Amino acid sequence: MSESRLAVRKTYKLFIGGAMPRSESGRTVVVNDARGRFVANAARASRKDVRDAVVAARGAFAGWAGRTPYNRGQILYRVAEMLEGRHGQFADELRAAGAGKAAASAEVSAAIDRWVWYAGWADKLTAVAGSANPVSGPFFNFSTPEPTGVVGLVAPDSPLLGLVSVIAPAIVTGNTCVVVASEPAPLPAVTLAEVLATSDLPGGVVNVLTGHRGELAPWLASHMDVNAVDLAGVPGDDVRDLEEAAVANLKRVLRPAPTDWTAEPGTVRMTAFLETKTVWHPVGV
Repeated sequence: MSESRLAVRKTYKLFIGGAMPRSESGRTVVVNDARGRFVANAARASRKDVRDAVVAARGAFAGWAGRTPYNRGQILYRVAEMLEGRHGQFADELRAAGAGKAAASAEVSAAIDRWVWYAGWADKLTAVAGSANPVSGPFFNFSTPEPTGVVGLVAPDSPLLGLVSVIAPAIVTGNTCVVVASEPAPLPAVTLAEVLATSDLPGGVVNVLTGHRGELAPWLASHMDVNAVDLAGVPGDDVRDLEEAAVANLKRVLRPAPTDWTAEPGTVRMTAFLETKTVWHPVGV
């Protein structure tokens, strides 16, 4: 004899500083599936939550940037292993967002492969993006890439592959980040946050906000302690306003482009948020 069960209406939280707080505003948004059926509630982040996330990212920056590239790569590899363990859950969330069964499974697999691909660059990018410069005089002259700091990421509406394609390149090089998740399909971002929370990734390296993109992105772009922004998920009409907001502290801005997130990513998203340090050293000293 079967017994009916009471439905548990889950409310997901934000991910700030390695913890999962509710929005300080107490607001939530309803997440429905592609057929309009209720799936869950997600936190609706506020301006205060943006500020808290930036503080957490700034606090984590020195420690994360100071780790060896090899160590950062190993931590990202471990995250990929944990993503694989949640393959089925991610696929179910993508199907709820409207993807077919085969397409959802393929996107999860591609996202895990993409994460591994970026992890592999951790201890190799310096050799590619750095250089030994020929100079006139008795000096060695070296240019090496260094992370720029806190990066604001507006995730695209490719719920998982696009999300991985903006987070992984930002953090593998030593940056920390604040991510505004896809507005129509935020659950893969929340599940990724749950993975990160139980991985070796230090708290504050990745901070995930859900809610209304149009409400959160301007505060992130104008924040004076954010060093760069990736506008991957920003509609074309809003790009100019966010670029103008970013001018105040001369942020680096990566503009959105018509992107096929399944294409070979290249190194552009890693090098976009790196600074170049050049060192002169006398020969024989």
